[in-house]
Formats: sequence, C-alpha cells, structure tokens
Amino acid sequence: MSHPSYDGDLYTDEALLNPYEHYRTLRDLGPAVWLTAHEVYAVTRYQDVRAVLSDPETFCSGQGVGLNDLVNQAGQGSTLMSDGAEHDRIRSVTGSALTAKAVSALRPDGHIRAEEMVDRLLQQSTFDAVPDLAEVLPTEWVPDLLGWPEQGRADLLKWGAANFDVLGPLNQRAIDATEFAIEGVNFAAWVASESLPEGSMAAGILEAAASGVLRPEECPIVLCDYLFPSLDTTVSGLGAAIWLFATHPDQWDLFRSDPSRARQAFDEVLRLETPVTGFTRVATREAVIGDIEIPAGARVLVSFASANRDERKWDEPERFDINRANASHLAFGYGVHACVGMGLARLEATEVLSALARRVERFELVAPPVRKLNNTIRAFSSLPIRIVASSQSDVIV
Repeated sequence: MSHPSYDGDLYTDEALLNPYEHYRTLRDLGPAVWLTAHEVYAVTRYQDVRAVLSDPETFCSGQGVGLNDLVNQAGQGSTLMSDGAEHDRIRSVTGSALTAKAVSALRPDGHIRAEEMVDRLLQQSTFDAVPDLAEVLPTEWVPDLLGWPEQGRADLLKWGAANFDVLGPLNQRAIDATEFAIEGVNFAAWVASESLPEGSMAAGILEAAASGVLRPEECPIVLCDYLFPSLDTTVSGLGAAIWLFATHPDQWDLFRSDPSRARQAFDEVLRLETPVTGFTRVATREAVIGDIEIPAGARVLVSFASANRDERKWDEPERFDINRANASHLAFGYGVHACVGMGLARLEATEVLSALARRVERFELVAPPVRKLNNTIRAFSSLPIRIVASSQSDVIV
C-alpha cells in the first residue's frame, strides 16, 4: 500500500511545546499520513478530520481512543470509549444534566462566582493566571455542581491531567501518570459508593443505576466522565485566553467594546489553542481518507488541533481574530462524540471573560509563561500576569 509517512515523534517534549510545524508538515504530506513512531495514521486536515468524526460506524471509539493498549482496555465502558447503543445509553445519563436549558439555569451562579473572583484579582493586581484565574471555577464550582465531597478536591487537577496523559503513547510521561489516573478512578469509586447530595449530577448517576439505566459497576467511570474532562480542558482554554489577550491588546480592546461577543471570542481561543489535541479511532472496515486507503483494524489519530489551523479551511489560520467566523471549529470534537460538557465550559469561560472585560483595561505578562507537558492537553502551568484596572472613565461600552 502506498501512503505518505512521517518519522517524527509528536510526543517528545519539543514537539508538545511546539507542535504546529509538525502539524503543517503532516497536512502538506497528505490526507492520512503513516506515523512510523507510533504505527498509526495521522489525519490532520479539517475536512478529513470532520469526515472521520462524522462516521462512527467506520471509525469507532469502542476499541479505545488512546495510543496504547493499556488505556484502551481500561477505558472500556466510558462515553469516550463506547459506540452505538452502548454510547447512547451512557451519554443519556451525563447529557441529561448538561442540556442547554440546564446549563442556562446555572448562569446566575456562574456570574456571581466570576465577579467575586475578579474582585480578588483586582486587589492582587499581579498573580499567576493559571491557579488564580483559570483553575478557580473548574476546581471550585464544577465539583460543587457534581456533588463531589471536599475530600480529594486538592488532587482533582492531578488526577484529571493524568487521565489525559495516559491517552498518549506508552512513553515515560504516560507511565508516570498511570498511578495517578488509577488513584483518581479508585477515589471516584469511593465517591460513587456514598450518599450524594440530592439534585447533584453525581446523585443522578446513582439514580440511573437504581433505575437500571446504568449497571452499578459503571457508576465510577461515568462519574469520571463528568469530572476529569471538565477540569483541564476549561483551565487550558481560560489560560490560553488570558495569554492571547495579553499578547494581542488590540483584540482585548475589541472585546471590551462589546463583551456580548464573549462566546465568539472564546471559540477563537479554542480554535487557535485547542485544549485537547486529538484522540484516536479504529477503522472497522477498509476505508478511504482523501485518496489514502486505510485497512480494516488500523488505528487513526484524529488531530483536532491541526484541523483548527488548516489553511484549507481558515484564512490566515495562525492569526488571532475574535471577529472570525469560527463556530465550525473542532475543539469540542464533532458528531456523536462531541464534548457533552461544551455548554458548561463555554458558560464558565464567557462569564469570566465578560467580568474581566468590564473591569480590566489590559493584561501584562510579567515573566515568561511556562507550558505544561501533557500527551493530550495543551495548556500553561504558569502564566504570571499583571492587570491594569479600568477607571470608570476608561470602561469601553
């Protein structure tokens, strides 16, 4: 079989820190490129990524979405790693608490929490925008909504990052994360065995088990489905937003002039700095991607981050432009496996950014930012920022 190939390793420290030239090379090589380092096909062009995600019967998730056999076996039974009726059954539980109507009802509480956080930041003036801003709502508010006990909250980010790290190839980073990933799942099993707050998302999982929609042994992994994806992804997006607005003050001024465009602005952040770089699928039968034949049983790495910078789709894709028509970005995936919590993530981000727009004139980097190294999540671990508050006369309305 003739197909383009690429010898580079996308999971070295250097590649994780600076992935975009790798993605460009892969896009230029063809619609599907054999990665010799990992023995998978990489799909990196927008239209091809969307086509794969649109065809779950041909490109399945039930054989795992990671790049190693251990995580693909361990993740069986989650919404992320299931197909067809099994996927629909599990997602009916997680999705019921995250409908547009349910998320909209959370907005007043999110607004209050965002305003309180900005009050604290204005008093500090200089802070690290990762722990002091990006991590606040995901680690304080989401566990409250879920009904997660106070015990174990200090470890949530560690467990969440580990669950994404283990989805990469079985490199040292994935191996080191395995212990923490198992620890998080075990703690979720303990939480699922407890009496949880009535009306919480977690209580809904136990109710689904009591009614027969879920099997009792599925409750821990479904609880993880709610929690861990909702942490690093939103933290990554908010951190990237502050960095982009700090380095593009003209775009911040544009946003401040009309904070109602918060969703479009955040979508542009997600397009340019996609938090979840990609997942894999397995071809259930012989298929064709572009003009490349994919054999049955082949694993395909689907790169959301590359698709969102594809020159074939986007005009000047590396330019940050909050006026861009970007609603079709793939940062939340696409199709039946599109992120079930995207509405909540957008709510958190838009409330935070809107609160900042009303009160902050500009962001200034006071030290070089530090990237987090993770096999699947692109994020900052530190982002030292100084904010200049708006005077009453300076506020753009």
